[in-house]
Amino acid sequence: MWDSLRRRAGKAAPDASVGGAEVGFREPTLQGNTTKVVRELSSGVSKLGRDAAEVRGLLEDTQKVVTSQAQAMQALGSELEQVRHAQDGINQSTNQTREAVERARTALSGVGDEVGGIVSTLRQVSDAASEITKIALQTRLVAFNASVEAKRAGEAGRGFGVVADAVKDLAAQVEASSKAIMGTVGTLDSRIETFSRELRADGSGGAGQSKILQAFADVEVDVDLIAKSAQESQATTQQLAERSGELGVEIQQAMRKLESAFACSDRFLRLSEQMIEQIASSGVEVEDSPYIQAVQAAAAEIAGLLERAVKEKRIDVSSLFDEHYQPIAGTDPQQFTTRFTQIADQLFPEVQERVLKFSDKVVFCIAVDRNGYVAAHNKRYCQPQRAGDVAWNTANSRYRRIFNDRTGLASARNQRPFLLQTYRRDMGGGNFVLLKEASAPVTVAGRHWGGVRLAFGF
Repeated sequence: MWDSLRRRAGKAAPDASVGGAEVGFREPTLQGNTTKVVRELSSGVSKLGRDAAEVRGLLEDTQKVVTSQAQAMQALGSELEQVRHAQDGINQSTNQTREAVERARTALSGVGDEVGGIVSTLRQVSDAASEITKIALQTRLVAFNASVEAKRAGEAGRGFGVVADAVKDLAAQVEASSKAIMGTVGTLDSRIETFSRELRADGSGGAGQSKILQAFADVEVDVDLIAKSAQESQATTQQLAERSGELGVEIQQAMRKLESAFACSDRFLRLSEQMIEQIASSGVEVEDSPYIQAVQAAAAEIAGLLERAVKEKRIDVSSLFDEHYQPIAGTDPQQFTTRFTQIADQLFPEVQERVLKFSDKVVFCIAVDRNGYVAAHNKRYCQPQRAGDVAWNTANSRYRRIFNDRTGLASARNQRPFLLQTYRRDMGGGNFVLLKEASAPVTVAGRHWGGVRLAFGF
């Protein structure tokens, strides 16, 4: 059977047939004409399906880009909102800085007034010390005269002379202390007077500008520059936010249009698939017929092997229909195991590898459960995963995975005699190939277990 199917898949279908035998009438019969038209229609619909699958794939690519842009716009909007909050904080801080500078200037002016009062008090102290010096000088003169008179008085004036000398010495000490106070007060007065002028200098600039007040003025200028820059940045940010919002609306509109285009492409693709199925079911041998028959034969063989395994108690029905997929740690794309993985490894490869050699056009042949889980893939796609190399894993480690995309689920859950589909297959790294796929259901113990998928090139 397989050799016959292989020969039929490897050559074009005959132009006309009667009872399965090729004929070459000089004048085509009605049946021959009908057969030819059906085959031409099949070829045209096949190309139509290919174009529809290509369009759908391009729509998927566009949808990914638009979705990525939508996410980027959302992130940008969030970041712009954070920038606006930061700018509000800058404006608030600059206002507070201006107020602080004004308070400091006012405080310095008050300090200048206080310092002026200190200068005035120190001058009073200096005046008092000067008076004390004068009095001390006069006291020294009086004491000197008294000492002279005491010496003239002789023995009677000796005690008075001692007192006069002591008074003269004390007066000299008072005079020296007063002069020292005057000197210190004079130096301090000069310094405080300079500081007072610095604090109370005119803040209008020029030669009389206080260095301290100039420093505060410079601070105010810098703060104003910061505030101006923040306001300009805030205006720019607001414009960006508005434009970002407009772009977000446009992206949402584009996504809605893409969804509508998806729906149209799906209907278009499904229509072409239904036409191909109807043509293949017409009984006329078309290009896809050998592959349909091959996948049906493979599905029947897989079902028989599983029935026998259940009968021989190599696996029970509950385990065969296990849907508790256990993730395999560290795999990317994610791989899984189930209770029927081991029996699949034992039974499926023989059938799958044989069908893989059915035609050079065959890309893969796999048995999947009703959820699209592939326990055992073709050997060429059962390579151990490489850590961190997702693109390579996607293309070469396709076993132990769940393919629940549109095509995968449709094939896995189909219960009709066969299903034909056209789609793009992701080979990893942004590489895709256009494929046709024929699938047939697998039934075990009266229950639909899944199906066999046979993919082949155009």
